[in-house]
Amino acid sequence: MNQRILAHIPNMITLGRILCVPVMIWLILKHDFNAAFWLFIIAGISDGVDGYLAKVMNARTKVGAFLDPIADKFLLVSCFIFLGVQGLLPLWLVIMVVFRDVSIVVGAGLIELLTHNLKMEPHMSSKINTVVQILLVSCVLAVHGLELNEMYRIADGLVYLSAVTVIFSGVMYLYYWGKAMGQPHEEEKR
Repeated sequence: MNQRILAHIPNMITLGRILCVPVMIWLILKHDFNAAFWLFIIAGISDGVDGYLAKVMNARTKVGAFLDPIADKFLLVSCFIFLGVQGLLPLWLVIMVVFRDVSIVVGAGLIELLTHNLKMEPHMSSKINTVVQILLVSCVLAVHGLELNEMYRIADGLVYLSAVTVIFSGVMYLYYWGKAMGQPHEEEKR
């Protein structure tokens, strides 16, 4: 197969994850939490596969660097919003998650606009936050879709852990953005 075509496979997998989002929303609204759980697991696996393939195939692209976190956010934020609407996640947590993610998008846009030096490298605090959110959504879907009621307490604990990681990662972004804003522009360095 042509090397140029192979280089696009990781991005195509990422686009497939984005296309899962409307299906995921529909399944949650239909209360088909079993199917939603398995689709969420498949989407999560695809996230690992596209990253692995991009690394192994040396197919990392600028588009992929932006597309991959966008796909993750579409999926997670959509799940949080619609699980919150269904009363399966506390609305205060949904508001925190959505506010943080919207703030990151706006902040990243401002950093790029003002410094022309945006680097799409998530901080470790953001990666931890994402993992906790994935675990929380998985637990909630497992409780309601697979009827694993013993996971209810785990999900309850993950609600509060998620709130802590949302706050911590939000503070870390503010810190790093403050540092970035204090850096001279490329033109000023010359």
